Amino acid sequence: MATCFRLRSCLALHLPRTPPSRVLRLRAGYPVARIRGYARGPAGLSSALLRTDGFVGGSWLSAAATFPVHDPASGAELGLVADCGVPEARAAVRAAYEAFCSWRGVSAKERSSLLRKWYDLMIQNKDDLAKIITAESGKPLKEAQGEILYSANFLEWFSEEARRVYGDIIYTPAKEKRALVLKQPLGVAAVITPWNFPSAMITRKVGAALAAGCTVVVKPAEDTPFSALALAALADQAGIPPGVYNVIPCSQKKAKEVGEALCTDPLVSKISFTGSTATGKVLLHHAANSVKRVSMELGGHAPFIVFDSANVDQAVAGAMASKFRNSGQTCVCSNRFLVQRGIHDSFVKKFAEAMKTNLHVGNGFEERTTQGPLINEKAVEKVEKHVSDAISKGATVVTGGKRHQVGKNFFEPTLLSNVTRDMLCSQEETFGPVAPVIKDFADDPS
Repeated sequence: MATCFRLRSCLALHLPRTPPSRVLRLRAGYPVARIRGYARGPAGLSSALLRTDGFVGGSWLSAAATFPVHDPASGAELGLVADCGVPEARAAVRAAYEAFCSWRGVSAKERSSLLRKWYDLMIQNKDDLAKIITAESGKPLKEAQGEILYSANFLEWFSEEARRVYGDIIYTPAKEKRALVLKQPLGVAAVITPWNFPSAMITRKVGAALAAGCTVVVKPAEDTPFSALALAALADQAGIPPGVYNVIPCSQKKAKEVGEALCTDPLVSKISFTGSTATGKVLLHHAANSVKRVSMELGGHAPFIVFDSANVDQAVAGAMASKFRNSGQTCVCSNRFLVQRGIHDSFVKKFAEAMKTNLHVGNGFEERTTQGPLINEKAVEKVEKHVSDAISKGATVVTGGKRHQVGKNFFEPTLLSNVTRDMLCSQEETFGPVAPVIKDFADDPS
């Protein structure tokens, strides 16, 4: 467990408390404002899980401002969520730090039991949690249901691993001496997660941290805060103590300052981030001044390589699975296809046929849908930019190539041939349903 390392004294730091501002002080040490309640949301979403406030120290925390969260498929507003800023972030960190002083002493067996209860509640509410993912991210419901099971399994796994945080005894050069290794919780972990797996990216990080005896502050992506808040509601039901799991949603406008506050707060011992390489570099810079431990899962440029000796049908099946999950919006999606000359034409032909036959664009709640919307207008514009750049430099559109008539955030699954290495889609992560094929890659240095 990356979060399990060295114990930090709870008495080591005494920082001034968050100054009074717009909020009411309902608990000593950090501000808690008046509770606003629940989001209405579209029909079919659980009102008990669709929370709009932040979650700090076991209480629901509103903020002076809110920001809207929209369904990327329809554009409908799902709700107005608390727009937490630096004061709320610092309050959450302090709540997590105070909770750590007791949580680190909770027995491994009890931590295991609480994580298991949280897992059980996720399974009991799996359908409602999946609907929230589809509503806020656009992901097809079947994929969302799969994510919830995947997400819950992290809690199950770490509930069992919590009992197995073993130390070690090491032989030393001195014959009469042995070295004893103890693994102890590090402290507060700040967890910054992406929108494309709004549940699983949280439980994967948080499950490990809580199992090790750490506490967490989660800053979810501004496009998908409802999944993180739903997990908070279930964590509370499971009996996770106040301050152990905290959530501070914020708008894109405040994301930079909140991220900096989390990375520079001396009470934070660990940063875990999944997202773009550019943002990762910024967070690393902030964390470096206090030499915080960091875990970064950043963007990629994954190639899918097809040799002349490949079985073309198997290659196409693999390409379909690798490229179009969540409409190409995952960090492990293939971003470019390097195909040898001898198999190129057959591969492109069969790939295009498979795309036309098996990919169905639509609202994620529609049963037939395999390709939902892109997350927002900015994402669509990036895909358009990559496609138009490729066409301007000589690429051929085999299928797709433009926005889909279903709605403004939908883009046709696109296959490009005659792609060269000087095109943007060959150099940058597209993060969309575009498959660029590069023919005869023998001289490709990558």
